[in-house]
Amino acid sequence: MSTTQTSKIEIRKATSSKINGVDFENLSFGAVFTDHLFECDFKNGEWQNPVIKPYAPILMDPSSKVFHYGQAIFEGMKAYKDENNDVWLFRPDENYKRFNSSAVRMAMPEVPEAIFMDGLNELLKVDHEWIQKGNGSSMYIRPFMIATGAGVVANPSDEYKFMILLSPAQSYYAGEVKVIIAEHYSRAANGGIGAAKAAGNYAAQFYPTNLANKEGFQQIIWTDDATHTKLEEAGTMNVFFRINDTLLTAPVSERILDGITRKSLIEMAEKEGLNVEVRPVVVSELVEAAKNGSLKEIFGAGTAAVISVIKGFSYQDVYYEMTPIENTYASLLKEKLTNLQNKLSEDIFGWTVKVQ
Repeated sequence: MSTTQTSKIEIRKATSSKINGVDFENLSFGAVFTDHLFECDFKNGEWQNPVIKPYAPILMDPSSKVFHYGQAIFEGMKAYKDENNDVWLFRPDENYKRFNSSAVRMAMPEVPEAIFMDGLNELLKVDHEWIQKGNGSSMYIRPFMIATGAGVVANPSDEYKFMILLSPAQSYYAGEVKVIIAEHYSRAANGGIGAAKAAGNYAAQFYPTNLANKEGFQQIIWTDDATHTKLEEAGTMNVFFRINDTLLTAPVSERILDGITRKSLIEMAEKEGLNVEVRPVVVSELVEAAKNGSLKEIFGAGTAAVISVIKGFSYQDVYYEMTPIENTYASLLKEKLTNLQNKLSEDIFGWTVKVQ
């Protein structure tokens, strides 16, 4: 293992690579990781020296607070390689801001921009060969932070570990999905942590999603906790509805994550001249639109999935199948966004950032 120092980041390179054993044509999302990871610890009230080192398990005290009180946050990002072998990030500033917003909500220390951005850039350069070219291929990036302070007293940790993992990726969801609209379970509540990318938000979804899976549905469209009448998110994605020629999506709130793909699609749709309304969407409105034929499309949007078409939904034991149409907004916006991310079209928004 060789060691170098770059931008105050110690780099310890692996003695050999796993890359030749990876089938990049048949990747399971989030199951394969590159040769290296980035790590930086927070101790004694300050961030320590960051390091890039070979990917390996970490050793932690059994009383680490993350295991007992759930202080854990993460982000989802992607990097893309163009035909010139240059690597590009998509709106990393937004991920950085949201990461620290999550940290504040979970009583965790904010990560300095230099540690977050420099660590990300250097890690992508070290594992540059793992990033595949071609529309549909990307490098999924998972920055996360956990509480590592020892002790089971119920208070915030005084030590934390910030890490970045890289995982080569293809499409997250294969094909179209069917969803069920939540009538009892909620993803988040007012005053809670729904707007933070906290690990516990996702753990709480697993049980109701398992119930939906048993009924033949891949995901749930979550509703508000108070009345279960307002449509909010679809599984781990923001969700859009097209009624006639108007694209609808719920506004962000304490319960709804401020999705970066979501806000990008809204801006792109408006640039394309589509009518977009960001407002509460109620279940009865969706059901009525499905009945009278004005509901044209439903699709989820997120970093991992980009856009995932929803082919039908169930509510109160009634299933509403979407009628296939041509020239969908989902296909238009997905093509526009993925072409921009992969540098196949001009980035008129200034969203892509080259890894230097």
